[in-house]
Amino acid sequence: MNKAASSVQHQVMWNRLISIVEEQAQALIRTAFSTSVREAGDLSAGVYDRAGNMLAQAVTGTPGHVNAMAAAVAHFIRRIGYDNMHEGDVYITNDPWEGTGHLHDITIVSPSFHGGALIGFFACTAHVVDIGGIGFTADANSVYEEGLYIPIMKFADKGAVNQMLVAMVRANVREPDQVVGDIYALATCNEIGHKRLIEMMHEFALADLEDISAFILSNSRSATLVKINALKPGKASGEMVIDGYDRPITLRATVAIEKDQILCDFAGSSPVDAKGINVPMVYTEAYACYALKCAIAPDIPNNAASLAPFVITAPIGCIVNAPHPAPVALRHVIGHMLPDTVYGALDQILPDTVPAEGAGTLCNFQLSLRPRQDKALTNHGPNNSGQRAEVLTFNSGGAGARPTLDGMNATAFPSGVMTMPVEATEHAGPVIIWRKELRMDSGGAGKYRGGLGQYMDVAPAQGHECDFSAMFDRVDHPARGRHNGGNGAPTTIALDDGTKLKGKGKQPVGAEHIVRLGFPGGGGYGNPKQRDSQLVKRDLARGYISEQAARDDYGLSDADIAAVADMIARGEAV
Repeated sequence: MNKAASSVQHQVMWNRLISIVEEQAQALIRTAFSTSVREAGDLSAGVYDRAGNMLAQAVTGTPGHVNAMAAAVAHFIRRIGYDNMHEGDVYITNDPWEGTGHLHDITIVSPSFHGGALIGFFACTAHVVDIGGIGFTADANSVYEEGLYIPIMKFADKGAVNQMLVAMVRANVREPDQVVGDIYALATCNEIGHKRLIEMMHEFALADLEDISAFILSNSRSATLVKINALKPGKASGEMVIDGYDRPITLRATVAIEKDQILCDFAGSSPVDAKGINVPMVYTEAYACYALKCAIAPDIPNNAASLAPFVITAPIGCIVNAPHPAPVALRHVIGHMLPDTVYGALDQILPDTVPAEGAGTLCNFQLSLRPRQDKALTNHGPNNSGQRAEVLTFNSGGAGARPTLDGMNATAFPSGVMTMPVEATEHAGPVIIWRKELRMDSGGAGKYRGGLGQYMDVAPAQGHECDFSAMFDRVDHPARGRHNGGNGAPTTIALDDGTKLKGKGKQPVGAEHIVRLGFPGGGGYGNPKQRDSQLVKRDLARGYISEQAARDDYGLSDADIAAVADMIARGEAV
């Protein structure tokens, strides 16, 4: 029996739970093998009550992982069963429809016991660099081609690791040490969360989590409903066309603000695609809900109750509710576009609230590197002395301008994943980053300028060649400005000899070539001619915009442009 706790004590415990899962996430970052986790933070961590309700999530992590993982624990409970749960157990899956959307995400769930009784669960997810199959690309025709499938099962039973599963994983992936190391890191970070939870329970003399769970869930729900019910009821639809794989994709969202809930329906979106850009419903729910919560109730911590009033639906068989066995490897490319689609509708109901469109999807690519097979390189046949490696790098375009602020440069919204340092990427395998810098004039013009994208030049190291797996969008459909703001610059991708590459799919890159990339900019917000002239001068001085853009888009005079040039020459701040 728990002692009766005051509201203050409950609030302290709530904050403690948030700090516990943040420590859980940081432990995963410190122990993970993959650069996608260590450097980019492509992960999530959370704590759940005995019924599987998420009570707290780590600040570090992505909405696609955290909000999807919020629904995943219930699947583990259903599949494993309470009667089959024991102290020392660790459960695992990468099921796209019962996990976080594609096979490359491994979710680990660990039951927490206190005094011999099951009190809750810790869960975490991380993206692994390789899961076998065709690789991290959109080229597959079904999920069966995309890699090793691990159904919900026990990774450890009463503390004993399933070595047959470990052997199976090692035999089916290209980076076995990384993948198996990441699985152990996931299990370890859950264990750290459990230890900190038990310390808290001893401190507050708790026998279980029932009281604190009820406090968190009831207060979160009521606070969220206050935010929703303060809004004027309304309904509107937004639509966005993006590149797709080999034909354009239409995303359509209808948002309705009602009493005690906000509905978002994706009827009218394109059907399931033949290639791996489809989105399981769990991932659609995660990002659509995140978009609404950012706009309406951003200050309320994420948990099962604060997410529940946002109801997301989509017709089965459309691209954002793709059924098994649709290929889903690059579900993030479409999924990251959903917030901008939702905001296109929400802007009509809640003016001056949401940003312009941004780059949306991460500007990811993966290099499958191998020694160059060219007899001219050696006197003894093909070169086999080089290194084989899978190098995945996370990068960002520009975010859309906001109603009162410029868009953020080279910042991932909505995923929140960090851009990987050049040094970390080059350390992961035989690859060279020749250039990485902000892309002038890529942010859409506006009273508030869109965030800048980046230039990036990448190539295999000497003696190597690679398959370049592109995961880009915004090539043919750049981010649109809002309220007379200009569009952001589109994505560009080509070899150094001018040969254009596709925005998605595996493409060979020879040892003699460099891939030149231009990541997209965010859209502008408001009339560019209304932009503060001092901000235009500052952007010109920083190299964010060119003299031509300053003159043509913002109306800066030749005299002012010359004055900025003089100040730069004298080393003075603008």
